[in-house]
Amino acid sequence: MLLILFFLTAGMAAGYFLRKRSVIIKLADKVTTGAICLLLFLLGLSVGGNEIIINSFAKLGAQALVLNAGAVSGSVMLSYFVYVYVFGRRGK
Repeated sequence: MLLILFFLTAGMAAGYFLRKRSVIIKLADKVTTGAICLLLFLLGLSVGGNEIIINSFAKLGAQALVLNAGAVSGSVMLSYFVYVYVFGRRGK
């Protein structure tokens, strides 16, 4: 865990000192996007190779759909109430 925090802090420091060099920032953006795509592919490969997950995919998919719908609905409702409470009074 400390190693992860070290690399995160080192990256933040490097980003701070190199923030005015747009070439490095653009390169870091492309490398980050490529790394995320590679990690997603490897995650899919791992999930696809796991027979337990594949065999229970319908059950897990239904649970994920319900959780996702609940999270989105809750976020929309809370956002609406915050919008009405914070911005609704400014219009009056």
